[in-house]
Amino acid sequence: MAVLKMQRISICALKKHRKAVLERLQSLGAVEVDIRLEDDSGLFRMDTSGSRSGFLKYAQTAERGLEVLQKYLPESQSMFSSLAGKPLIEQTQYEEIVEQRDKYIAVARKLIDLDKGIAEHIAGIQKLDTQIEGLTPWLPLGIPMSYRGTQQTDILIGTLPQVMTLEELYTVFAQHAPEVEAIDFEIISTDKDFTYLAVMCIKADRMRVETALRSIGFAYPSQLPRKKPEAIREKLEEEKQVLEMEIQELKQKMTACQDERQNLKFTADYFRMRADKYEVLGKLPQTENVFFISGYVPQEKAQAVADDLVQNFEAMAELEEVSEKEEPPVLLKNNKFAQSAEGVLASFGLPGKGEMDPTMVMSIFYVFLFGLMLSDAAYGLIVMIACGAMLVKFPRMGESLKKSVQLFFWCGVSTLFWGIMFGGYFGDLITVVSGTFFGREVTIPALWFVPLNDPMKLLVYSMLFGLIHLFTGLGMKGYMCLRDRKYMDFFCDVVLWFCLLVGLVLMLLPTEMFASISKMTFHFPAAVITLSKVLALGGALGILLMSGRSSKNFGVRIALGAYDLYNITGWLSDILSYSRLLALGLATGVMASVFNQMGSMAGGGILGAILFILVFIVGHTFNIGINLLGAYVHTCRLQYVEFFGKFYEGGGRAFNPFKKNTKYVDIKEEKIL
Repeated sequence: MAVLKMQRISICALKKHRKAVLERLQSLGAVEVDIRLEDDSGLFRMDTSGSRSGFLKYAQTAERGLEVLQKYLPESQSMFSSLAGKPLIEQTQYEEIVEQRDKYIAVARKLIDLDKGIAEHIAGIQKLDTQIEGLTPWLPLGIPMSYRGTQQTDILIGTLPQVMTLEELYTVFAQHAPEVEAIDFEIISTDKDFTYLAVMCIKADRMRVETALRSIGFAYPSQLPRKKPEAIREKLEEEKQVLEMEIQELKQKMTACQDERQNLKFTADYFRMRADKYEVLGKLPQTENVFFISGYVPQEKAQAVADDLVQNFEAMAELEEVSEKEEPPVLLKNNKFAQSAEGVLASFGLPGKGEMDPTMVMSIFYVFLFGLMLSDAAYGLIVMIACGAMLVKFPRMGESLKKSVQLFFWCGVSTLFWGIMFGGYFGDLITVVSGTFFGREVTIPALWFVPLNDPMKLLVYSMLFGLIHLFTGLGMKGYMCLRDRKYMDFFCDVVLWFCLLVGLVLMLLPTEMFASISKMTFHFPAAVITLSKVLALGGALGILLMSGRSSKNFGVRIALGAYDLYNITGWLSDILSYSRLLALGLATGVMASVFNQMGSMAGGGILGAILFILVFIVGHTFNIGINLLGAYVHTCRLQYVEFFGKFYEGGGRAFNPFKKNTKYVDIKEEKIL
């Protein structure tokens, strides 16, 4: 468990090697560029924003081409494809693709143009559909909508903003224009809001008829085509078919580009890496002949990086210790077991300057407490097998996801252990199945005890485990004080608290209250009882007098000490938080038993077996899912609030080296370091 020590590396090389040095640094992926110069007079920096923008534009073009392919020709993927990680390609294959990058950008642009053409055609089809929909009410009309009548008659074609019958039309019209006798109404169609009609009258009555119709809401159509509605609809349908055929032709052209999907991915990664390189290039101070670059590098790789640059590029590379004013980035180094919990730590915050890496200790407690919360051997075996299978099946899984799966694998092992200790195998499945279907109950005994039968015992042990967890956190605070030679802080902030807490615990154990709760009796010799009182009183007085030692005012010092001593209530609250170990452990067992009982309600026989299997699958799937989530959340909380609260603050910045950040592929390269 360690935070890797960082060194500052300063590199000076000939300008002609600038591109090669940057590419090597990008391949090494071991240096975080952080250029700091006290005096940069006489140096200049290139403006690479234009080139970088161009490379990003090319990358976005390739990705847009991929989006078009995925839109019209989706790549078939299994539900586990996200676990597979990025494919690995050889360096030679990558270089071949790079040489043809212009070709693949042209392919991407072609796909984008085809997509644009399809979008325009779809918009055209929607426009035609709107026109056809607008014509639909007029289709029964056997004359053009622009037709205005004969030499003796006029025809008015339009709509009324309500549904009306012929009788209603004649009645309403008679009320508004009783002097007009020669008039004929024909209802073309109706819908829920409008009546579509044609009105015939003699030319002399046109103005009076039109005035009367307008008084009841009559309106002419917005367009008056010179062809019959049916003929117009047929023409629009033909245009729509033409557009649909052209869309199919455009999609067929896309099919020819389908084989370039992987090449487009490589091309996008290539231009994005070039953009990253030019971003760094724009930061480099340089003269006409040389350039300068500096940054952070892990100490264990620092000399190898410096030697590589000196040998291959005739560069000057100087290593120096990071100054006290700087806050270097954080890179953790742990064994495989502890690595799995680094994501949990990162979610809270990486170690700040001067802090230790608590991952190893935290990972042990995390796995231990997680298993205690889930505490069913069958559930643990399922989680362990599922995670183990994923790790074997998908060796190129993403790093962060891989760590999470590894963590759940170890949590599954812990759950299996606690399930055996507590005798939980899908709850009481074996007992229920044997009694229901075989007429004789069989039970696998717990190696320790059954929490459902003795919950108070589990509560006491939960508090004990919690106290050990908290004392470990306080002990880690003491270790950091000793490491930093803060001996007074070690005595006042750690030793005195240990004295107080241990003393209070020793005073509590032999009491009747504890015996009634735990069903355990402790009898200590008089010397131990006296010692417990001395420790508690001495610790309390020491905290009262020494917690405010930074103040020279005695009254303020006592007040600060009293305030710190009040934190004993926080310790009590923290210890009580570990009762969630009991709560979640019981919840898992109780819910499992309930589902088993529900499944056995139909008794034995075929019908009972079918019902039991259905309830078993649904019920236990739900139970393992909800309790896995609960165990994860509450185990994290115990680390973040109770454990870290005793010694850890976090706030460190993650090490972000200049490397090949690829989105779609990994490039296989010769190991340099």
